[in-house]
Amino acid sequence: MVRSCEQEIPAWVCVGTLLLLIHSVTVSGAALKHDVALDSGATVLNHTMNLVHRMETLLALGNGSDVTLRVETINTDEVKVIQAHSLVLTLQSDVFEELLLSRNTSSVVLRETPDCAAIFEKFVRYLYCGDISLRLDQAISLHKLASKYHVWGLQEGLTQYMTQHLSSDSPTGHVVGWYNYALQIGDITLRDSCLQYLSWNLSSVLQSREWGFISEDLLLSLLQRSDLILQSELELYEALEGWINQNQPVRMTVESALRAVRYGMIHPQHLFRLQKHSPLMVKYYESIRDLLYLAFQFHSASPIQLAKYFDVNCSIFTPRNYLSSAWGSPWIINNPTRDDRSFSFQTQLGPSGHDSSKRVTWNALFSPRWLPLSARSTYTELGAMQPTRTEGGRPRIIVTPATSSPDFAGVSFQKTVIVMTKQQGKVVVKHVYNFHQSTEEAGDFLLDADLQRRASEYLIDSSLYLHIVIKPLYHTLLVARK
Repeated sequence: MVRSCEQEIPAWVCVGTLLLLIHSVTVSGAALKHDVALDSGATVLNHTMNLVHRMETLLALGNGSDVTLRVETINTDEVKVIQAHSLVLTLQSDVFEELLLSRNTSSVVLRETPDCAAIFEKFVRYLYCGDISLRLDQAISLHKLASKYHVWGLQEGLTQYMTQHLSSDSPTGHVVGWYNYALQIGDITLRDSCLQYLSWNLSSVLQSREWGFISEDLLLSLLQRSDLILQSELELYEALEGWINQNQPVRMTVESALRAVRYGMIHPQHLFRLQKHSPLMVKYYESIRDLLYLAFQFHSASPIQLAKYFDVNCSIFTPRNYLSSAWGSPWIINNPTRDDRSFSFQTQLGPSGHDSSKRVTWNALFSPRWLPLSARSTYTELGAMQPTRTEGGRPRIIVTPATSSPDFAGVSFQKTVIVMTKQQGKVVVKHVYNFHQSTEEAGDFLLDADLQRRASEYLIDSSLYLHIVIKPLYHTLLVARK
């Protein structure tokens, strides 16, 4: 029993009253705000936090408890006892409602894995108070409990928490574990978020402890992707060699992984060195000899000549998003809403050794407020757009070659603009925009970004951090001769 004023009131009545009050605050919130809008002299008294505190105290003291939760840890003798209130549990979870209706005693036995049992009290507190504090290593366990007991609001909140904390620092890494868990439970949103983070921030992942714990399936899935963002293909090969040495997979897995490396994107001098000094390549040379032979042919011939005899529409000739200077350049735009900016940089004509000495100069133009293409009217002699500014426009970026050359024959260029941001103190990739040679700009560039706010998630210290990558591709119209 709990004492209120000068009379004793049953605790279950207090619990019911508190829950009704909480429900009333939630349901009538919009009406209260509407009333305030009509009567500017009205004042809202909000005692929600006091109510939550009373619920938390009720759980801690166990006053008026009518059900005992016995949480048994699987494969151990450990048991946790929690005094709870069936009204609260049934309102929050239909699974608890069914368990409580079918019980024959005042206690309910729950069997949980060690990780879930360790934070079960935290989970129950959420049912009473509606808030929860957690660490990165507790997210999966809480998500399991929320899913098991159908606490959908908590489950959705945890999925959102994990997608927003992929870049957080942890001793052994957590993104790979979250990816595996999402794959196991079929959470497509979380799975795709983890996979995108790993792909877009692969260079930092390769340098972390987490790389060594990537599963074989995830490794092979990453190796097939062309949107990986990393320094170079050589960096990927060396990291792959480290992963294989640490995990010692079966021969079939090693061969599949090695054949997914794009050797045509590695300079011949590095390929020669790997053939001589890489124990992995020496051991599996016969398994990839055909790919190395094709790579050396690729480096010695022009694109047009190569396309006459080989199918150039395969992955070995397709670059990923490489950050090294031969493929593009970073571009930091301070105070991006202030005015238009321009920037020039050079890239290698193509990835082959045949084109290693040839350069293409690119012009990039950024404007915070440009009209759509249909509203523009003037061009320069070289095809660069003259900015038409308007307050109603949105951010635009245009990337064009400064000149044309006969050397461009047989090659087209995919342009990629990478937008960086800072999350949990770490610089990570926020967004990637792709557009091809025939298109001067990415139509959806920073479509949802609010660059006016100094705290915009697209800005780092009030600056826009970009990296432009130019990916030379072979024309699909050139068909290999049979």
